[in-house]
Amino acid sequence: MKQLALLVLICLVAGVSCKNEGSDEIAAEVQAIENGLLPAARVDGDSLTTFNILDRMEYHKVPGVSIAVVVDGRLRWAKGYGIANANDASTVDEQTLFQAGSISKPVAALAVLKLVEEGALALDEDVNKYLVDWKVPDNEFTEKEKVTLRRLLTHTAGMTVHGFPGYGQTDTFPSITEVLNGEGNTPKIFVDTVPGSIWRYSGGGYTVMEKVVEDVSGLPFEEYMATKVMGEIGMSNSTYEQPLGPKFQAHASAAYDNQGTLIEGLWHNYPEQAAAGLWTTPADLANYCLEVQQILAGKEHALLSKGTVEEMLTKGKGDWGLGLSLEGDRDSLIFSHGGKNAGFTNSMIAFAHRGDAVIVMTNADNGGRVIEEVLRAISAYYDWGIREQRVVKVAALEKDQLERLPGKYLLDFPVPGIGDYLIDLEIRDGQLYVTDPNNGEINILTATEDSKFIDLVSGDEVALQMDGEKVGLLWNGRFQFDKIGQ
Repeated sequence: MKQLALLVLICLVAGVSCKNEGSDEIAAEVQAIENGLLPAARVDGDSLTTFNILDRMEYHKVPGVSIAVVVDGRLRWAKGYGIANANDASTVDEQTLFQAGSISKPVAALAVLKLVEEGALALDEDVNKYLVDWKVPDNEFTEKEKVTLRRLLTHTAGMTVHGFPGYGQTDTFPSITEVLNGEGNTPKIFVDTVPGSIWRYSGGGYTVMEKVVEDVSGLPFEEYMATKVMGEIGMSNSTYEQPLGPKFQAHASAAYDNQGTLIEGLWHNYPEQAAAGLWTTPADLANYCLEVQQILAGKEHALLSKGTVEEMLTKGKGDWGLGLSLEGDRDSLIFSHGGKNAGFTNSMIAFAHRGDAVIVMTNADNGGRVIEEVLRAISAYYDWGIREQRVVKVAALEKDQLERLPGKYLLDFPVPGIGDYLIDLEIRDGQLYVTDPNNGEINILTATEDSKFIDLVSGDEVALQMDGEKVGLLWNGRFQFDKIGQ
């Protein structure tokens, strides 16, 4: 009944607001995209099937979505869909704030780059030179190589802690120093690899960067970002306030789990502001993308110089720049970042040397699946080539192979907060149905000619392994599951 009520609400309030949809041309454009969502793959010979965004939101249990599209150097359109808060039936429009998750990082990186241009910081200096009441602990890994801002921004500083779970409304909210010392709900942040030696994503590193900005500027991080950075580039509907202040709460979306159920307390709070604490909108993130694009195109009197932005978008280890993931090169260079907090999932993709970009924000743990379908629709409509639907040829497994597959499979490492991670596999009409009781997801896998399986909706690929009596599944080339019984 909860899902039915949610669907009714989504259908009643969908599309309540669309910025820049004044012309018939743009209205038709938006409508074509809304009805052009594409799953990850289709079987060769099958006709092209597209979906409506509201149907896919309901299918994936995603109450709210917000989209902004930049074309030819200007905001083409921005639109919200569905529910922001089921408790009061508030709706998503282009001014609804979402937690950006890790998209907080590239915006936060602008603070460092601005302070570098002002001469207050240097990218390649030991950060302990700038830190006041907390220091990066010295150990055997920092004897010859030091933690620098360049390495923090590019995830090559060798620092620990990948990401942060956030804090409920009734949890004790730690200071940034307490987080660094491991006195919150995550371990201590320190160096466990020689700085500069490898690329490894670290939200902990961005938390150190946040402390540098505060210590050097003398301002709380949220204040520095509001007055010195975001206010300068038109991100007026954004804030790094944690917990979120009353001014913004009325326009903030609640967060939903993978079943479309409200998270207790409406959302989590993140003292790790630079890493995960930004509240924003797709339209404001479009202004971020436009600022970067315009500076590269020669904009004067901008937040940063062209030289600094070019350095920001220079690939290092892991194809990472100063705060951003990078792909392509020269005219085809793309900068991007994803974002995931509890109950929020987001994506930002922009062309560096073209005035095109797309930002999709959702208020659900399952939002990634809707995002990918939206990105494929937008990519197909504008011929951007950022996401394309695959066409696969199917194959049939031998009966004796199929009979060996059903059962329980165990991930080959324990998952924090869960422990042993088990999934269930059964065969229905020649297809593999994989149920994940840890999150309620079901993947329907179809066998392909290359001896793999694919989920046509999500694009997940699974390699079947049979070695004597052993049966295994390698999920997306990363996660090894071994059959342990029926």
